Amino acid sequence: MSKEVINVGGEDKVVREDTAKSYRGVVWAFISLGAFIIIAAILLLGGFLKSATDGKPNESPASIENKRQ
Repeated sequence: MSKEVINVGGEDKVVREDTAKSYRGVVWAFISLGAFIIIAAILLLGGFLKSATDGKPNESPASIENKRQ
């Protein structure tokens, strides 16, 4: 069987090829999940900021209702 070297906890370990591929797959999955969470947080924060600073001053419910009629 083919052997590969992976770095775990700062030290190199010699493992089988399929174990090394599995390890790299798990690392890639964690990186992808982290990127997804960061992108979702940025979009959510951007949506909150956009709704909080929509350029219009706060209107009273009575004035909004008068405009609607």
